Amino acid sequence: MLPNTFYDPEKGANEYESFINLLAESEDLGFDGIGVNEHHQTAYGMMPAPNLIASALIQRTKKVKIAILGRALPLVNNPINIAEEFAMLDNLSRGRIICGFVRGIGAEYHASGVNPAFSHDRFHEAHDLIVKAWTTPGPFPWEGEHYNLNYVNLWPRVYQTPHPPIWIPSQGSIETIEWAAVPERRYPFLITFSARDSVIRNLTAYREQTKKYGYEADESQLGWAAPVYVADTEERAKEEARAGLESLFNDYLTLPVEMLLPPGYTSAASMKKMMGARAGIGMERQSLEKLIALGTVVVGTPKSVLEQIEQVREKTRFGTFVSMLQFGTLPDELARRNTELFAAEVMPELRKR
Repeated sequence: MLPNTFYDPEKGANEYESFINLLAESEDLGFDGIGVNEHHQTAYGMMPAPNLIASALIQRTKKVKIAILGRALPLVNNPINIAEEFAMLDNLSRGRIICGFVRGIGAEYHASGVNPAFSHDRFHEAHDLIVKAWTTPGPFPWEGEHYNLNYVNLWPRVYQTPHPPIWIPSQGSIETIEWAAVPERRYPFLITFSARDSVIRNLTAYREQTKKYGYEADESQLGWAAPVYVADTEERAKEEARAGLESLFNDYLTLPVEMLLPPGYTSAASMKKMMGARAGIGMERQSLEKLIALGTVVVGTPKSVLEQIEQVREKTRFGTFVSMLQFGTLPDELARRNTELFAAEVMPELRKR
């Protein structure tokens, strides 16, 4: 609802440039992957078309994986458009694309005019259509509840076999955990923007769900994404990260419940669970100290940051950590320093363990 008259195109163009530069430079620092995501009509994340940023990054990098975390499937009228975009990116990158599929946040249903009560059904059908389009020779027809196409016949086909990896970012919906863990999918489940206890609880729930399905979850199926800031002292880390993190959680992620979780968007049980996961996010103003205490953010020296990450890994045995090293109003200079220090002193230690 923030009027877009506040947007300054000159400043915006500069932000896009610095953002792309920072991500592209991360390859030389040794990161396994770099990530982009999708949000619509919001000052929080000006990336309504993450495929465009991914395409720019493909041209700037050679080896690093590029994770698009993720495309909001229920918001599109024709999922084949997404299937085609990812197939193009997969070819352009020669197989470096990771796909993240999400339902989108509640506010985006208000913005797109899509009925949130159909969110789950549209997501599942769009997913099934996209995967079939990637793996089945065309042309073939598709007749579903929400999408009907006489001809599905992708040009180009995907580069990776059988298709690019699919990850599922989430804040802990029960239905999402059950769906992602199904044996024929075994999709990596990436818990985001959640307090430490919620991260542990949700990754444990995913692992327990896989046991119900008759198999043990691999480490690669469990992931955690969290804002991280590293400096040479605890005091300096807090001082430099404070404005960026407090702006992120108090200004940019603040949503009234009817915008965050509109009626029909999720089940009552999942709504209760997700509200718990969002402790410290958008419900009331939070200090950096409380965000650190909750474990929603990871801030400190390289040693203490490593300890905070390992504390969660010891309890969940997750295999993927997505470090959000630029956030809120954090200046470009600090974001770059943060990225370099994390890569030099935290990342190598994580790989040893």
